[in-house]
Amino acid sequence: MEMVIGGAFQGKETYAKMTYPEVEWKEAKDLDEDGLCRAQGVLGFQEYIRKILKEEKDLENLVLRLKKENPDVILVSEEVGYGIVPIDAFERKYREAVGRICTELAGYSKRVIRVVCGIGTVIKNG
Repeated sequence: MEMVIGGAFQGKETYAKMTYPEVEWKEAKDLDEDGLCRAQGVLGFQEYIRKILKEEKDLENLVLRLKKENPDVILVSEEVGYGIVPIDAFERKYREAVGRICTELAGYSKRVIRVVCGIGTVIKNG
């Protein structure tokens, strides 16, 4: 597993597509859990988490299932934990879920790249 992370509008998607040109990319918002577990590359992973929370489905087994069934996936996710804490309870829950899940996945990942202004910096390798 590898991750490409960064803030909004920082060039993560472009960076990922240039770095991994052989990967077939899927939009996270269009995937169900089975599709997520079969995808080579996932763009907007945070939107998958939003969708599952809105559907009031369980996220507890997501990390374990991804690790087991799709250990070579490349996830591109927005960092949503910076800035002002949202007033809306759902947005706070979403923000916490993205942070928690991405932290777990980053711990498992072989490589994590943070993209700022279109420039990728490897923050974990190995």
